[in-house]
Amino acid sequence: MKTKGIAILLLISIGGICGFAQIPEKKSFKYELGVRSDNDAYLAVGQDKYYTNGLFITFRKAMDQRALSPKLNKRLWEIELGQEIFNPQSGYISSPVYIDRPFAGYLYAGGSLVWLYNSENTLKTSLQIGTIGPSSLADRAQTLLHRMMGFYEIKGWQYQINNEFSVNTTVEYNHFLLRSLSKSTDFTWASYLNIGNTFTGIGTGLLFRWGTINSLYYSVSTTSRIANHAKEKDTSSNEEFFFYAKPMMHFRAYDATVEGGLFARDKGPIVFDIKPIVISGELGAAYAKNRWTATFSVIFKSKEIKSFVKPDQYGSIAICYRFN
Repeated sequence: MKTKGIAILLLISIGGICGFAQIPEKKSFKYELGVRSDNDAYLAVGQDKYYTNGLFITFRKAMDQRALSPKLNKRLWEIELGQEIFNPQSGYISSPVYIDRPFAGYLYAGGSLVWLYNSENTLKTSLQIGTIGPSSLADRAQTLLHRMMGFYEIKGWQYQINNEFSVNTTVEYNHFLLRSLSKSTDFTWASYLNIGNTFTGIGTGLLFRWGTINSLYYSVSTTSRIANHAKEKDTSSNEEFFFYAKPMMHFRAYDATVEGGLFARDKGPIVFDIKPIVISGELGAAYAKNRWTATFSVIFKSKEIKSFVKPDQYGSIAICYRFN
């Protein structure tokens, strides 16, 4: 029942976006409002485990491009509110012996600055301030969602990790590598660094795109389809429709949603050690035209904890609307 309900919402959302995208509009917009939802139910395999739900609301603005240096094509700033929910192999745990991953939540508000260069390299710095533990309201959010959608009863959040105030920073760097002569495929090296008392680690991988693609300074891939007095040489297409793959390797030093708060004396009733190396893969499709963007992807991860019954996997859908 959970899978059917989520699938219907997904189809309605994508259908609506494609319909709106056919309306003729001017090309350039300065602002963008986006919503992203992560959920393992999007894969329609009947699971409800590990990273089980995420909801993110993002507002971004393009800064005046006339004042930028010759090497810089665009600069953006964005603010974001987000919540991530984690549970063991099920959201219904009748006994702690079945807990193979802690119940945990992460609630935050954050801000980012993005630099997009004419070379198509991109740099993004982010700061997030929030909380883990009961203050994240993850137990209430999951219980409310299941009641509203008619899903099964939630049980076991009394075993969640304890509260800790969170401060986390992220630096992401994408380096454009090459594009085919037909301009329908390209490769980009992707990397990130996390430092904070919730998440600390680094990651590296490769982004491959195939289809109707734009330069990375005006693309869904870098959430940069907004502009403010764009430079004359920007000849990017108004429409994008492409498939992509993004394999990554993650080297993890700390994950407070598994190990408990870094500085907390009492981390929680049940915590685990993390595996230091995790491999992930993301496969997705993206469509953008005029004011609208819609993306859907599936993410697969190797076991993040030795006690995992199975590797983690989930789906992600995002919708963005641009305006002036």
